[in-house]
Formats: sequence, C-alpha cells, structure tokens
Amino acid sequence: MLSSPDPLAEVFPRQAVAWELDQPRRVHLVGVGGPGMSAIAIALAEMGHTVSGSDIRERQLLDRLRASGVTVHIGHDRRHVHDADVVTYSTAIPADINELDEARKRGIPTVHRSEVLGAMCRRTNAYGVAGTHGKTTSSSMLMLMLAAAGREPGFVIGGDVADVGTGARWSDSGTFVVEADESDGTHLRLPLAGTVLTNVDVDHLDNYGTFDAVIEGFERYVDAVEGPVVVGVDCDVARRMIGGRNVVTFGTAEDATYRAAHIEPQRNGNRFSVVHDGKTIADVDLPMRGRHNVLNALGALALAVELGVEPSVAAEALGTFGGVARRFDVRGVTDGATLVDDYAHLPAEIEAALASTRESTSDWSRVVAVFQPNRFNRMSEISDQYASSFRDADLIVITDIYSSGTQPIPGVTGKLVVNAILEAQPQSRVVWMPKRESLVKFLASELRPGDLCLSMGCGDIATLPDELLMARGSREQGTAQ
Repeated sequence: MLSSPDPLAEVFPRQAVAWELDQPRRVHLVGVGGPGMSAIAIALAEMGHTVSGSDIRERQLLDRLRASGVTVHIGHDRRHVHDADVVTYSTAIPADINELDEARKRGIPTVHRSEVLGAMCRRTNAYGVAGTHGKTTSSSMLMLMLAAAGREPGFVIGGDVADVGTGARWSDSGTFVVEADESDGTHLRLPLAGTVLTNVDVDHLDNYGTFDAVIEGFERYVDAVEGPVVVGVDCDVARRMIGGRNVVTFGTAEDATYRAAHIEPQRNGNRFSVVHDGKTIADVDLPMRGRHNVLNALGALALAVELGVEPSVAAEALGTFGGVARRFDVRGVTDGATLVDDYAHLPAEIEAALASTRESTSDWSRVVAVFQPNRFNRMSEISDQYASSFRDADLIVITDIYSSGTQPIPGVTGKLVVNAILEAQPQSRVVWMPKRESLVKFLASELRPGDLCLSMGCGDIATLPDELLMARGSREQGTAQ
C-alpha cells in the first residue's frame, strides 16, 4: 500500500521541471501510440514543438500522428532520443526501457506525461473533468459547449470526439479542457481554474492500495482547484467526500444546485430539463442513451454555465453532440443483428451501458453482452463486483483477461467473472470463451436478426465488431435503435 494518495510521489518521484512549453522544444514520447500519449503528441505538434515518438507496433492511429507532423518510430531504440530536449513517458512504460535509460545518461530531462499536461495547463485557463466514470464523455461535452460559446478551447481528451474527429487540439485562446486521469495521480499535477468531479468509485487499487486513498486523492484534487468545483451528488461517496466544502453540485437529487428533472428516454437519447436553484434554465434533447449520460451532460453543462456560458447555448450544443469513439458506438449491422462497441469495463459502467439498452424506446429482441476483463490485478481485487452488472443481458459471454501490461496472477482469469455472475444469477446463460477465434466463431453462429451484440472492455475487444462483420460476410451499416 502506498503511504501517499499520489502514486506518482513514490512510483515516479516528482522533479523540478526546468523547462516550460513557452518556447519551441524537441519532445520525444515513449509509447506514443497510447490514447493519452497520442493526444499529447498532437497538441504539442500544434503548439509548434518538434515532436517524435516511438511505439512497439504499427497501428492506424500512428498515421494520424504522422499527418499531424509527429515523427513516429516503430520499436524502441536509444538513438531516438539523441536530439531530444525532453523525453516523456506514461506509467505503462517500464522505468528501465532503453530510451529512458539513454536520455538519463545524456542528461536529457525525463518527465512523466502528467508534467507535460501540467505545463500545457499553465499556459491557459485550464478546466478539468475528473472521476471514476464518465470523464471522456463529460470533457468532450464541456469542450463543445465552450466552443459553441465562442471560447475556441484547446483540449486533450482520452477519446476521439465525433464532432471534431480528434481527441486533441491546441488553441491560443487561453481556454483548455483536459481529462484529469486519476489512475496514476495525473489529476494531482494539473493546475486548474475549474473542474467537474463526476463520481468516485473503486478502481486502481494496485496504485493506491485502499479505496480510502483513492478518495483522499480526489479530495486533494478538488481542494487545489482555483475556480468552480462541480460535484455529482447522485454518487454517495462524492456527496460524503465534499463535506463542508464550497462546491456546486449536480444530479437528480432535490438538493442539487443543478438538477436534471423530467427525464424522458427518447428513441436515440434522452430529453430532460435543467433546474438551477429552483428555476428551469434549459431544456436538453441529448442524443445519447442512458441515465448516466444525462448526468455526464448535466455536470458539463453546470461547469459551462458557472464559467459564463448561456444555458441555452450549452443546451443547443448538447443537442448536436455526436458522441465519443467507443461509447455505445454502433459499428454495423449483420443479417439483422446490430453490433455496438463500448469502452465500459468497470462494474457500474457495464451496468449503465446494459440498462440503456432496456429503455422503453428500445426494440431489440435480445441483448448479447460480450465482456473482456482488463488487468490481472484489477480482476484479482474486484471480480466479485461484476456479479450483478449483467442483469439486463439475455446472453453473457466472458473472454479471458486483457493484460494491459500487468503480470499474470495464478488462478486469476476471466472465469472469476463467470463464477461471480452465476453465483448471483444462477439462471443466467453465461458462456466462458477465452480464445478469440472461438469467440468470433460462436458469435457468428449465435447472433440472429433483432439481436444487439454489445461488446465491452478497454482492450482489443474494440475490433470484435469488425471481425464479426467479416466472419458473417456483411458490411451493411446500421443505425442505433
């Protein structure tokens, strides 16, 4: 267990950053193909810096980086850092990797990605979105509302925003939106002028040791923000956490500063009213399913209004929100079965995604849930918490664990999730399918017209819809029901 709620303080000791981003630099990113690092690379290039990066394998995302002016190397080589002014890395990168070792030998500063994001924030009025669930969607919504108000924000977000086709952009406007990731303490490195805290749930215990340490980390985060702090109080933990702090609240609770009222599920979204201090200030037609997305939109709108955006402008921006990659992302239809991809990987996220498929406007005949567990340490700690997450699925298929760089643990497999579900719901039809080839073959024969196949996880499960389309010989594109 860590003695500090800031994992970086011990795992990656903070160093005095002798450089800033106020003049052109040559920056090299180790592991540039990751979603967070690639977004940073794009923003740095747009700032005018000379950016290079390395990754272990070729992937489509790297072509976008090259188009943005980033020099990309496949494989890690000591020569890649020879011309760099600074080398940056994420927590996923081993500390002894050759490029970092070479940089240290040459006296080139090596800094964690959080320090680079912090340097970006110091150049601007930066607004963060933190919390266990909903960060990417909420930060995307906030960015679009600020853009609709003419603020021309820059942003670094952990997923591609459909409306702009990227998860990163730099702007000299002085307004910047950043997804404040708590997984490795990055959120504690960001100087912010305002924030949304969506919720607080159990995760990343491998870094924090205990849930109390996770909570303390979020407490330190909100206490450091120099501006409006907007907190979701439908989350009991977040409500207790804020205590006597001077914060703005949002949720469906009667005592919330900004309250979602009259929530009406629509065929492809939700309609609701925003009540502020007892008065309706906006009506929102949100083109996104699920009550969780109502809360994501409400929190982002609350901060936007606190920052001076007119409620009507914010509501109109939400009404045209095109979503974020891998968030209930309809990928196609094959022989009448709809294939949807979602990033949900924690118990509450899976439960929310599946609940959205059962809203009164849905007319899928059957929901097939496919889940790829992620990280061996996570599954060893919380596999039992998935027991009730799949109640809205007719058929549940569990794959083996996607490691995300974690080391195997004896006895820890996706079967732990299967066992947890069957213990809580013995009547459920649950299929254990550890091999990908068998998974594709099973689903290709199992899916039938009217089915929704919702594949979930934060690993390579993202390509499953494409594999199913190929296996069934159909590229027919469909729309959400």
